[in-house]
Amino acid sequence: MPVIRNTLQRKLILAEIRKLKTHPTAADLFMIVRQQLPRISLSTVYRTLLLLSEQGTIRRLTAGDGETRFDGDISPHHHVRCLRCGRCEDAHELPERLLRRNYEWINGFRITQQQVDFAGICPDCQGVENQGGV
Repeated sequence: MPVIRNTLQRKLILAEIRKLKTHPTAADLFMIVRQQLPRISLSTVYRTLLLLSEQGTIRRLTAGDGETRFDGDISPHHHVRCLRCGRCEDAHELPERLLRRNYEWINGFRITQQQVDFAGICPDCQGVENQGGV
């Protein structure tokens, strides 16, 4: 495996994504990082995020809307995503019946990981619906 340099850009991108709980896109993170590194490019941020996710340092999330988001928390947990605005959050409080069963095999697959993702309408978008918007 090649040695991967720990550049200033990589350190900053990793530090910033670990601070966030919002599961940003590369563009979101680019806007944050460029405040400290004005000459950084969006492609550098995106390539760095892909590299960090391939290393297992961060998690790459592909939502149902096709937008790739990134999660600095690699501990086992699940997500809930808003179908309207795309907001994505950690879902730590799951119903016990979902967690109770230990899946070993499904359709011939030997299960090594489990991730449950939920989709719905976030509280902010529900408020807009209730006010006659959206």
